[in-house]
Amino acid sequence: MTEIVVTDCNLNSVCERVEQHCCVDDPSAIRRHTNTGAKLWGRVRSKLLRQKLDPQTVQSKNWHMDVIEMNGIKVEFSMKFTSRDLSLKRTPSKKQSGVFGVKINVVTKRERSKVPYIVRQCIEEVEKRGIDEVGIYRISGVATDIQALKAAFDANTKDILMMLSDMDINAIAGTLKLYFRELPEPLLTDRLYPAFMEGIALSDPAAKENCMMHLLRSLPDPNLITFLTLLEHLKRVAEKEPINKMSLHNLGTVFGPTLLRPSESEISKPNVTMASDIWSHDVMAQVQVLLYYLQHPPISFAELKKNTLYFSTDV
Repeated sequence: MTEIVVTDCNLNSVCERVEQHCCVDDPSAIRRHTNTGAKLWGRVRSKLLRQKLDPQTVQSKNWHMDVIEMNGIKVEFSMKFTSRDLSLKRTPSKKQSGVFGVKINVVTKRERSKVPYIVRQCIEEVEKRGIDEVGIYRISGVATDIQALKAAFDANTKDILMMLSDMDINAIAGTLKLYFRELPEPLLTDRLYPAFMEGIALSDPAAKENCMMHLLRSLPDPNLITFLTLLEHLKRVAEKEPINKMSLHNLGTVFGPTLLRPSESEISKPNVTMASDIWSHDVMAQVQVLLYYLQHPPISFAELKKNTLYFSTDV
């Protein structure tokens, strides 16, 4: 039984999750019918894509249940619509222990590190054995594995390295995404969000370059160093695109809305009639911001900081 919440922007990821879960109840059946999984998945995808997912008509409905069967193998799934502003809404946390839901500067200060341990370890493991994995960061890991890793990192267990080496690589990738998603504020900060939206919309290349680099300089050091670390990692993942099928654009689509989102104050502005309006309007810009940095030549923390004085004294 596969249970799915469909948001107004993640139908493709829904399809991927169903693809992961289909046919898992009978592995021997998969071996006997080598083409059945692909054909059955085609039927599932077709049925999902035909669903009318208009928020006005679907949001209030109950779970929709369905079964698709082929050659003795069946997929049971239930699905309902949840708008993006609800599914990605950040819940303020007062936690000071653990790492999930804790401010990044609190974690790095406690660890006496420049980049949170969880980020460094997940990146290292993905580069060690997941960089050639088709759909890395796009295909969801098993939720129970991700929750187990989350609990281990929060508890700072000594077995975390062994768990990482034994865990499915998609669960590790999912844990890294979850960490950024559960930060009290996005990595690129609430304060700078409007400026990022304005900067990416600039048409003059030189003005855009100056603005986008200045915004990076304006980030707190833990945020900036972590962002640059993630950026270089994602570039290395994209270098393997012929194998893993993950282009810079694909990675920007996965991480952009996680690293950069409107704050609660942005959503509640008087000229925004619906919370979903700002989500749908800005999501492509969020992707484009990350894509801009992914396509940019290597960005050095030292060089950025060295140029801060020159930039601030410009007239």
